[in-house]
Amino acid sequence: MSDAELVVRSTRVITPEGTRAAAVAVAGGKITAVLPYDAQVPSGARFEDFGDDVLLPGLVDTHVHVNDPGRTHWEGFWTATRAAAAGGITTLIDMPLNSLPPTTTVDNLRTKQQVAATKAHMDVGFWGGALPDNVKDLRPLHDAGVFGFKAFLSPSGVDEFPHLDQDQLALSLAEIAGFDGLLIVHAEDPHHLEAAPQHGGPKYADFLASRPRDAEDTAIAGLIAQAKRLNARVHVLHLSSSDALPLIAAAKAEGVRITVETCPHYLTLTAEEVPDGASEFKCCPPIRESANQDLLWQALADGTIDCVVTDHSPSTADLKTDDFATAWGGISGLQLSLAAVWTEARKRGHDLTDVVRWMSSRTARLAGLDQKGAIEAGRDADFAVLAPDETFTVDPAALQHRNRVTAYAGKTLSGVVKSTWLRGERIVLDGEFTEPRGQLLVRKP
Repeated sequence: MSDAELVVRSTRVITPEGTRAAAVAVAGGKITAVLPYDAQVPSGARFEDFGDDVLLPGLVDTHVHVNDPGRTHWEGFWTATRAAAAGGITTLIDMPLNSLPPTTTVDNLRTKQQVAATKAHMDVGFWGGALPDNVKDLRPLHDAGVFGFKAFLSPSGVDEFPHLDQDQLALSLAEIAGFDGLLIVHAEDPHHLEAAPQHGGPKYADFLASRPRDAEDTAIAGLIAQAKRLNARVHVLHLSSSDALPLIAAAKAEGVRITVETCPHYLTLTAEEVPDGASEFKCCPPIRESANQDLLWQALADGTIDCVVTDHSPSTADLKTDDFATAWGGISGLQLSLAAVWTEARKRGHDLTDVVRWMSSRTARLAGLDQKGAIEAGRDADFAVLAPDETFTVDPAALQHRNRVTAYAGKTLSGVVKSTWLRGERIVLDGEFTEPRGQLLVRKP
């Protein structure tokens, strides 16, 4: 404690051992000790007392489409990281597509890193992409520090990022398994999608029918089989179909190296409430019915689903037309993810330790970020200070996203982020931001 440069204190600090009153000592951007609440503060150290507001580890969002460079008018590192910081997120990992170029070669990775370096308000890492023609690039990207590789099993929505068929999936996964990398997968089977009714138009029921659960279920079953055959590490992105949960639970019980995420919109929004023509609710796979949502929450509680991430996938407002077939599919959620999940979690009997597990510690573990995701000695001093009982009504004009289209407009949410801290420095206080001080992260060898 004597070398502490900063001491922060709260009556409610969420640690790996649970929630307790504590003082947290920080030096050199790292947590040096978690001490009793009334520990003496060394002379010369900065001191912040958060009272009864909850001190959380900064959230780690491993599924974000920043779109920078190339589609920066959709989003960008400056706006995305401000929105994330406003929502208590201190680390994000950028998806390899929707930017131009996509992160599918080392040269393209360097381009993205150069763009992010001066704009990031928080720490940023990068996923690589697995395409039909870039197997040769996977190991170099791994060696350059990407955290893993994203693949689509059905069309991605952008021409420069084609999906893998089953033979191409096998080749890419074999290559990635050879260096024990991680493949993260958009799992929808294209044949089931092609066979589903495709009516188009403004009716959400028609859009939902066009993205059936069996498309997810079939793709996940095939991925499990490939992972089992190769003893490969795989991760299912944005699970929405509860019908796939028994497959996943059985695979985990059998020792298949599989993890699974879901998203705030699947946990907090339901098909029954989506108005016709409201394509701000469109995402793929889609928001499903309330009974399906109940089973996703149950799977989070029992560990079948590992973590919760935003899949922040913005676009300009003009692409959100009232035709669900042609509108851009993606939900912007960076700034609101913590509040949205906490609002629903508390209704279902969960506490903030659960939310931290799903949105910080397990996402950090997924990416191998052992310096993130917990308030304990040796970790980065990344914090969010939350007033969990305060509420706010979502006003799109108050969001930091470049395009303020949101499925949460008008909703009243619980949990107000008072401040966000990165390596012991406050980066947001009551909506006011410092200059960017984020670092670029690479996977540890």
